Amino acid sequence: MIETHAAPLCIPPEHPALAGHFPGNPVVPAVVVLERVAAACKAWRRTVVAALDAKFVRPLRPGEAATIMLQAEGARVRFEVTGADGKLLARGVFASRQASMRPVVARS
Repeated sequence: MIETHAAPLCIPPEHPALAGHFPGNPVVPAVVVLERVAAACKAWRRTVVAALDAKFVRPLRPGEAATIMLQAEGARVRFEVTGADGKLLARGVFASRQASMRPVVARS
C-alpha cells in the first residue's frame, strides 16, 4: 500500500544557516532542506531517516514557498520538493525506521 503526505516548506531569510551562504545570491543549504524532509517524515510516520539518496536540481531561495511531497511504500520513502511554481527543486529516496524510544543516558 502506497501512502502519501504533503508538508509546506519555507525557510525564512533570517535562518542562521543562511549567514554567509552566498552573500548577494542567497540559497538555502541542501542540508537544511534535507533536515526539513526528515522532520516531515518523522512527524507523519513517526520514523527517522536511516539511509538517503538525493538530487538537487534547482536552488531554494530564502522565503520561497515550497512543498515537500512524501510517498511511502513500506520502509522506502520517495520525496520531491517543488516550488510554488510547481517546478522540481529536489527529489530522492530514503529508508525509514522506527524512532528509538530509549532514553538517552549520560555517562560520566
